[in-house]
Amino acid sequence: MPKSRAIHLASRPTGMPAAANFALVERDVPDAADGEVLVQNLYMSVDPAMRPRLAVDQPLGEVMGGGALGRVVQSKTDAFKVGDLVSNGMGFREYFTSDPRGLRKLTPDPDLPLTVHMHALGGTGFTAYGGLLHIGALKDGEQVFVSTAAGAVGSVAAQIAQIKNCYVVGSTGSDAKAAWLRDEVGLDAVINYKTQPIREALAAATPKGIDVYFENVGGDHLEAALSRMNTLGRIPVCGFISGYNSGGSPVSNLFALIYARVTMRGFIAPDFMHLYGDFQRDMGGWLKAGKIKYQETIREGIADAPAALIGVMSGENSGKMLVKLAE
Repeated sequence: MPKSRAIHLASRPTGMPAAANFALVERDVPDAADGEVLVQNLYMSVDPAMRPRLAVDQPLGEVMGGGALGRVVQSKTDAFKVGDLVSNGMGFREYFTSDPRGLRKLTPDPDLPLTVHMHALGGTGFTAYGGLLHIGALKDGEQVFVSTAAGAVGSVAAQIAQIKNCYVVGSTGSDAKAAWLRDEVGLDAVINYKTQPIREALAAATPKGIDVYFENVGGDHLEAALSRMNTLGRIPVCGFISGYNSGGSPVSNLFALIYARVTMRGFIAPDFMHLYGDFQRDMGGWLKAGKIKYQETIREGIADAPAALIGVMSGENSGKMLVKLAE
């Protein structure tokens, strides 16, 4: 019966989350009973989409929800054996006991780092893949704009568009991230929205307009993109990070959807699970061929998880934010 530390939501944040909104709690975790496994989490995923859930969905005084990658350390079920790696949604905790439901066995690719299964070859990569190709119905050679293009989802979406021979513009919030997108990833144009007015910069960067806008921000980014959308353009909506802490993301020119006959659709990954096999094949090949580049920001220890989430919301991370719990 190991002791396990976990992060609980202690109070609901107003605006930007603060350390005081979270609590580090230690409890004994029972050994695996018949039909169960005991899992030690190795890495936890930290994502902007966690922020809206803090307002309503995440129960107070309970373990923060979220994705993780763990190793089975006890097994009393035929579904898993000791040593198996499992992806799970059991949240910000070091150990947990569970039946096999909700656990997915991971067979890591020996030619790739384990951590890529937490981003480019995992949930964020799949979100970008399906959001761009299925929801956005991307065609080869189109004009593409991706907001938060240095983030875990945006960077993959931008590079998939490059692989499809598209003209790709990305926005980000720092000179260092802009340099990575320009010099390492090789986007056609990069906008630092902290130093350039997004509407004027996007107009200059998209002389042929925009066919697909992969939306992660909302607010002024969406307003700027709507003014540049080509007829029958598509806007797959992955997130509205600009409004997560403020409670809103106002846009004044939604009428542009009408005149350009633009399709704007929100989505979540279960909308395109039929593409998962194709994603695994394509993304694995692209990573090994060096066609998909990525960045990771890794914090150490469960106690640092609240700071990791706050860091994501303030743009401190480069690429995917992870918390490492064990080897």
